[in-house]
Amino acid sequence: MAPQDRRTRRGQGELEGQVLGALREADGPVTAAWVQERLGGDLAYTTVVTILTRLLAKDVVARERRGRSFAWTPTADVARLAALRMRRLLDGERDREAVLASFVTALPPGDEQVLRALLETADEDEGNGKSDAGGDRGEGGTGERA
Repeated sequence: MAPQDRRTRRGQGELEGQVLGALREADGPVTAAWVQERLGGDLAYTTVVTILTRLLAKDVVARERRGRSFAWTPTADVARLAALRMRRLLDGERDREAVLASFVTALPPGDEQVLRALLETADEDEGNGKSDAGGDRGEGGTGERA
């Protein structure tokens, strides 16, 4: 196959985001075949099922038996999936503090302010006895699958 005939390879996690986005557009639980059709049908059915299974392992979709297959529903949004990817990358680094410091210093001022506000809100919630819904702010990178 000539190089110009090859399809452009998707970015890491891009297909998961597209599948999750399609599920979120559905009116209720849908089959893998529905997702495949919604994404244009150029993906193999087995590829769609593989992606859905990976999303299930990440707790961002749920499934229920429907005949001989499954019907799938989203349990999180694309932002949650992106956060899980970011967490997985961070968990793979030895010097978490250096990675976080580098990340924060590279943020545009507006994003930095959003992050500061979110951290302040989280600290206030912890001080009021409210716990983090995801349980993933602790040290050591445990508490959440990525």
